[in-house]
Amino acid sequence: MTTEDAIQITHRTRVAELGKPHKIPVASEFGEFAQAGTLMSFGPSILDQFRYAARYIDQLFKGARPGDLPVEQATRFELLVNLKTAKALGVTIPPAILNRADEVIQ
Repeated sequence: MTTEDAIQITHRTRVAELGKPHKIPVASEFGEFAQAGTLMSFGPSILDQFRYAARYIDQLFKGARPGDLPVEQATRFELLVNLKTAKALGVTIPPAILNRADEVIQ
């Protein structure tokens, strides 16, 4: 499982490749990692997270006090499965997971 920080997000393709020679499946929170080659990801959309942040910033620029703004939590989560990576690792993804996936990367 990866941690989500700016360095790993920037180098997500490299992170995805690190486990493959050793047949270690890598999973992540953001779909961009699965698209870059990790086995799977499950978490909020990073684009949604940026939209939430933009709304907060907009409210602050309009004079809202930070203490008055509500705490928000993601309400939509995405499951992405990378079958190309699964095949390279020799991993079989159960049909139940494939059926629940929001996106299956061939």
